[in-house]
Amino acid sequence: MAEEQQTLENLKEALESGGAPAAPVQEEAPETPAEPQIDDLGRSYATGKRKNAVARVWIKPGSGRITVNGKDHETYFARPVLRMILIQPLVAADRLTQFDVVCTVLGGGLSGQAGAVRHGVSKALTLYEPGLRPVLKQGGFLTRDSRVVERKKFGR
Repeated sequence: MAEEQQTLENLKEALESGGAPAAPVQEEAPETPAEPQIDDLGRSYATGKRKNAVARVWIKPGSGRITVNGKDHETYFARPVLRMILIQPLVAADRLTQFDVVCTVLGGGLSGQAGAVRHGVSKALTLYEPGLRPVLKQGGFLTRDSRVVERKKFGR
């Protein structure tokens, strides 16, 4: 068989004469802000993770109380560094005294639990107020820190 050399004009003629149909052009939808995800009680829920700790976090409008496993956060996280980690997303979003946070944390140590609560608070804030996402994303609060302790190996 002899190969025919095709040009753009030949291709255009082939398409006009009923050749292979052209793929439909998909128009990009205009970017709309996401809808807030708020339950019937006026809360937003998110799950945060860090190391082996998992935190279930609910936020709702309030006076700024933070409760962890039924205790005040200052009692549960005695070290100031852990309390600072916990409130970082609320400070970055300038919402420290506007939301009450209730969370339950399982697994890991105190450091991992504080990181898990921070991750959960950040995600819950973006679900409650989608406009806060750029601020929290820039601060790195929405990214799960996936570093975990490496397993022990035989003979080491």
